[in-house]
Amino acid sequence: MKKIFTIILISSILISCSSLKLESASSSEEITRQILDLGLSHEDNIVEAGKLKNSNLTQAVTLLLMKARDEKIKKDADLKEATKVSEMVAISESGFDFIGPKVTKFSKTGILDTDVEHQDYYLKGIKDSSSGIVSHKLHLSIKHNSIKKRDYLSATLCDEWNTCNNKEEMIEVISAIATNCSGATCDYIETIEFNLSDDSLKSQINTGLILRFNAKKKSSKVKVSKGYLMGYLKVAN
Repeated sequence: MKKIFTIILISSILISCSSLKLESASSSEEITRQILDLGLSHEDNIVEAGKLKNSNLTQAVTLLLMKARDEKIKKDADLKEATKVSEMVAISESGFDFIGPKVTKFSKTGILDTDVEHQDYYLKGIKDSSSGIVSHKLHLSIKHNSIKKRDYLSATLCDEWNTCNNKEEMIEVISAIATNCSGATCDYIETIEFNLSDDSLKSQINTGLILRFNAKKKSSKVKVSKGYLMGYLKVAN
């Protein structure tokens, strides 16, 4: 009984000391860091924040703890995707050619059932045998049901907020095929490639790669996820 009482007393003292340290911290960011350093679960972190005497501080720390939790979930998901992608990158026998796994995405572009844009894309790279420098390409096929093909002309690099203010860059048009024509419309598959240097691709690894492909009357955005870039570059370097 005495031993149990001693354990409870020590635990109470430790909790009190922890609370005192938190209260003496100078900012919500510092308090949040101290709580996270305790190595507790998210639920217990929220409990610790609730012990603060200042309600405004409790609210601020709680929001920061929730942000930290969300960032951890996103980081874990990115690492999981990166591992999966790295295992799927194809390497040539020479070890100088790399092809990442194909990604398929759909987006609604209008009110009709046929107003759907179908995207297939993947990254591929070639390593120079002399310099060791890797050059990359985004290979993209866009399928859409339209009266005529879009004739993509250029690509623009966008930032993580989807703002595309950078200069337009040249693309390589591989093919444009019309199939399943009915009435005035056909299913068009337009295949294009965009060159990317190793440095430019690596510079996007913390946010993912977002590109807008520009046609005369339409544009299409493609986002290569952070996890995909991490996994692909882990192999193609």
